[in-house]
Amino acid sequence: MDQPRPVWSPWRTIFAFGLVSLAADMVYEGMRAMAGPLLGELGASALTVGVVTGAGEAVALVLRLFTGAWADRGDRHWPLTVVGYGMTAVCVPLLAVTPFLGGAGLAVAATLILLERTGKAVRSPAKSALLARMTTTTGRGKGFGVHKALDQVGAFSGPLVLAGTAAATGALWPGFALLAVPGALAMLLLVQLRRRAPIVTEPEPDELPMPSVGPDSRGRGFGTAMLGLDMPPRFRLFSLATALTTAGLTTFGVISYRLVQDDLVGPAAVLLLYALAMAVGAGAAFMSGALFDRVGSRVLLAVPLLVAAVPPLVFGDRLALVIVGVAVWGAAFGVQDSAVKAHVADLVPARRRATGYGVFAAVQGVGALVGGVVAGALVEGDVVVLIVVVGAAQVVALGVLLRSLR
Repeated sequence: MDQPRPVWSPWRTIFAFGLVSLAADMVYEGMRAMAGPLLGELGASALTVGVVTGAGEAVALVLRLFTGAWADRGDRHWPLTVVGYGMTAVCVPLLAVTPFLGGAGLAVAATLILLERTGKAVRSPAKSALLARMTTTTGRGKGFGVHKALDQVGAFSGPLVLAGTAAATGALWPGFALLAVPGALAMLLLVQLRRRAPIVTEPEPDELPMPSVGPDSRGRGFGTAMLGLDMPPRFRLFSLATALTTAGLTTFGVISYRLVQDDLVGPAAVLLLYALAMAVGAGAAFMSGALFDRVGSRVLLAVPLLVAAVPPLVFGDRLALVIVGVAVWGAAFGVQDSAVKAHVADLVPARRRATGYGVFAAVQGVGALVGGVVAGALVEGDVVVLIVVVGAAQVVALGVLLRSLR
């Protein structure tokens, strides 16, 4: 007779899942920090770099519309999570061989970057749905906060590892090869987590009524469900508010471009500022998650205020204020990915959470695209206009957020 395998406690399960994200974030955040320089070394123009990286981020967000609904329809949360992490663990270290492929190196590197971003889209809705189950008994805010804090540790340590390796060797490819180590650790821990966490192998009972998508659930009904058209009104309002805050949260690429162009910092210091933002984000994720469990969704009202404060600080001409602005940017980013996701789990039925997270990410992606275009167009000559536009968008976001939280 087989002995029952040991079962991890809810907090141990959440912590282990956080370590998986920590290791995986070292891999893909390291890649995102150095993707541009690598593509440039392989002969890419600035336009090519923009197309490849922009397409990658679009794939990572929009594809979640499909992968979220797919995870919910067959309860495929674990398989999609494992496959998605596996794509990251394999694709990023393979970038180390691209400088040795001659003329094919650029095409191979672009393909690997897009595949890695596809892996992010495959796993994210399913992973968030699993984490929502894991946090049922621990407090959803604290659970998401702890997970995001560990995630952010990987987000700032990965770029630092690549920067240190590049400084020591004078080349980028050894750093990508080194990222195979945290990638392998993430996969080993994920397999162990799947075996020791039976508390999340079955969906929890729905606290909200199951949305109806009509009798033809495999036809038009599935399309309706995939697009989130049957989600509760509060979810749709909250998604709109978050899209507005995401649009105002200027991408770090635009921030770093302006800093280097204005000679406020050098390219090497940009990595340190990014690491600072991720470290602050880790602390903000943990604190906002704990506050979410204490005071509820009211903690989310801080997000538009943080976002509105970023442009006046980071686009100034005093380095001290710029550093403060980068820290505020990191704090807003941390809250967006912890307490905000915890609230999404409370707005949709348990059996539809992966779908909800997919729709939510797609709406955020639209906001990020619009915000990136606006910031890119205004940052070089019309910073004051950019500050006003972002501030106005956050006033609207605050109003929509207040209505969704009633």
